[in-house]
Amino acid sequence: MPRGRQIFGTRGTPPVSRRQWLAAIGAGATAALAGCSTDNEGTNTPTGTDGTGGTDGTPSVSGTYNTVTASSFSTLNPLFNTSSGAGTAISRTIDQGYTFDFDGGYFPLLYDMSTDDEGSVWVFDIRDGLSFGEKYGQVTAESFVYQIQELHQTDWAATAQSDSWSGVTVEQTGELQFQAELQQPQLLWPESYDPLLFPIPRELLEPYVNEEDSEGLQQDSELLELTFTGNLGAFVLDKWERGSGTTYSRNDEYYIQDIDEGPDLFANAPYFEGASIDVVEEQASRLAALETGEADSAGIPPEQFAEFEQKSQVSTYQIPQPFNRILSVNMRDNGWNAGPGNLFRRTAFRQGLAAAIDKQKLITGVYRGLAKPHYTWQPSWSKWYPGDDAVRKFGTGDRYGGEVARGLVEDALSESEFDYRFDAKTLVTPAGETVALDLYHLAGGETSKLIAEFIAGEFGDIFGIDVTVEAIDGVRFQQDYWTAEPKGGTDTVNGEKVTWDQPTPNNPGPRSVTSSESWDMSIVFGLNTYPQNPLTNQAFFDGANSFYNPVGYYPQFDAAGIFERARAAGSEEALQEPFTELFQNLAVEQPYVMLVFGDDLVGYNPDLVGPKENFFNGWDFPAWYFDE
Repeated sequence: MPRGRQIFGTRGTPPVSRRQWLAAIGAGATAALAGCSTDNEGTNTPTGTDGTGGTDGTPSVSGTYNTVTASSFSTLNPLFNTSSGAGTAISRTIDQGYTFDFDGGYFPLLYDMSTDDEGSVWVFDIRDGLSFGEKYGQVTAESFVYQIQELHQTDWAATAQSDSWSGVTVEQTGELQFQAELQQPQLLWPESYDPLLFPIPRELLEPYVNEEDSEGLQQDSELLELTFTGNLGAFVLDKWERGSGTTYSRNDEYYIQDIDEGPDLFANAPYFEGASIDVVEEQASRLAALETGEADSAGIPPEQFAEFEQKSQVSTYQIPQPFNRILSVNMRDNGWNAGPGNLFRRTAFRQGLAAAIDKQKLITGVYRGLAKPHYTWQPSWSKWYPGDDAVRKFGTGDRYGGEVARGLVEDALSESEFDYRFDAKTLVTPAGETVALDLYHLAGGETSKLIAEFIAGEFGDIFGIDVTVEAIDGVRFQQDYWTAEPKGGTDTVNGEKVTWDQPTPNNPGPRSVTSSESWDMSIVFGLNTYPQNPLTNQAFFDGANSFYNPVGYYPQFDAAGIFERARAAGSEEALQEPFTELFQNLAVEQPYVMLVFGDDLVGYNPDLVGPKENFFNGWDFPAWYFDE
């Protein structure tokens, strides 16, 4: 198999350098198109092995690799997971199709990809020698084609990858090859992570496909317990204890030992006998486990990072990452529980909230300076960031403070049919009562609690709003608050009728379709901004009926038209104009109130060889080891 994907021009020119193109999010956080992050308190960053050196120059296989995380997993089913934490747990046992190396270069794992017509048709070459468990046999092109056609491209299954394969024509062209024809050329299709797949045996899927049984597929024990994975991952799942975590044993047959690409250390990977991911809600307990060596990797909160930098028993890393810290406001019918009408739906009101939160004080006071302001849906280090002068920087300078924030809220109140008003500097309901809202944060995270309390204080000082801060388990919030049963329906958006004909749990229908529990605001989840390929953000913002829209955001600008122009772009230069327009509009509309980008602050066992302060940290996880 050739090393990496190839991109050939129509005139037979040499491959375009992969470094000239965009790369998507790094390994370990690529479990889903719209992955969620619960902040670095729950980091599931890969770490390494133990060994004293083998006769072939590779480390010995010994020891166990243990990590701790704040949040439990709602599912380990690869077809339905949308959480990065569970994605890490799944990826211990089964690789996806490809990843990206430290330079952002495409690296084939289960399959290579190539195109010779500037991205209209992509050819997938499956690596030979891949095999499921003995019950199912070899991984072939059919394993992927059947999954795509019978699950991701159907209405009944509603998988996590369904939006990624909409409108793609897939055809098997050989035992180990298939091709995908796109509706529009996409030179950056691999970087979008849309074509990223886990292999699943056809025989496992067929009974559910024949009955169109989505619920049964979601609850299938082989998928939940990952018993079908054969030689496809570094480890074998021994046990998943709901609420407690996962334990694994080394997979002696891991296919990566036999590939020609990659580091020499892949030859005997992985380099430890077992692994575990322990769910520990209490931050103090997670940090104690890291300090005493019970855990080999754990997230460190900003307020304690400087302290851990001084500890010889821990190595600290600041790792750039694409997940943001946002304040999500519920624009659906079960949001804004203060009274009639939902002020969150008003752009000027969301702007007022953003202008009431001092980003610099948040960064200095809570993050200890280990974060950057978040103004639009890109970090400032992204090549696609339009520049500070091109976006509205709410929460900074003259766009922060009581006067500007209340002025924006006054603009929103003038648009409301209900008599919300300021009594002096206190926002009151039509009944004359102080506006009271709830704000949820992740249980077990001191940083999350501090951020929530900071926001509550700002809203109290500037608007007089009574904010109740509540801690909640991430799984419970996802199941009962963030997602809902897909029902579909229609609504009028910007004067036009919009139909939700492919609803998902993360966008179950119009604003009238709600989760089982009501809520106002949350900072439980951050979302991926895809700085290496912003086109992927169409999953969030490509209209009110986009694939991922838990909060019920209806864009007031032509988002669909912007993404259409971006998809039609024939060069990287041509992408700049639509992306700039997109990020300028998102900065104005604040679909999620944008707060900060913080690095992943991670502590590792100091004997560990492998981690790097690089956006793609962990892509070579099988080669990590302990040097004792």
